[in-house]
Amino acid sequence: MNESTTRNSFLHGLRQSLAVTLILLLLCGFVFPVLLSGISALLFPSQSSGSLVYADGQAVGAANVGQDFTESYFMKGRPSAYNYNTYYEDAQGNKYYNDGSAFAGLGSGSNNYAPSNPALTERVEADIEEFLEANPDVKREDIPADLMTASGSGLDPHITPESARIQIPALAVASGLSEEELEQIVEDNTNGKLLGIFGEETVNVLGVNLDIAKAMGLVGDTSK
Repeated sequence: MNESTTRNSFLHGLRQSLAVTLILLLLCGFVFPVLLSGISALLFPSQSSGSLVYADGQAVGAANVGQDFTESYFMKGRPSAYNYNTYYEDAQGNKYYNDGSAFAGLGSGSNNYAPSNPALTERVEADIEEFLEANPDVKREDIPADLMTASGSGLDPHITPESARIQIPALAVASGLSEEELEQIVEDNTNGKLLGIFGEETVNVLGVNLDIAKAMGLVGDTSK
């Protein structure tokens, strides 16, 4: 094989490699994502847009992301190492979580404390005392575990039905709604087991609080 033939063979192989690379780049990097996004938007319009929740026409959250609620007439969710990324700014523009600690930026995750870590004990004890103060009729030993334990993501929007029901008496006093109304609101925002057999029943806290706000006249139309 002479030098010209070798060079032609090399250039032919190079052209083929570049052509395959460009075709795959077009198919995998553009056509497939656009096609998948289009099908998703067509079949699952709410989920593809982030499962946003609206009140009076304004997006107030997402069904699959928890929030940090501080008003006494709103149901409380699970603890979050990131306070569900809820923060406020002072006059100087400094950002703080609702508990007063410095805002660390948007994120998710947990502190991953070992059971023997004193910081975990301190945090749980503080949360228990705060919960008992807000729910004076509840005994310490009756507090459901999920109300004192953070999820792995720190963004879990759900609590157990037991955790929702135990808050109803205090919510009735704070909101002015009857316990029967609140029980129905919890029922309306309870998700059953997957296919009726997998997982556990869960209550969406944001959904509950939107319905409470609507029942109290704080918001008008809601969409979940």
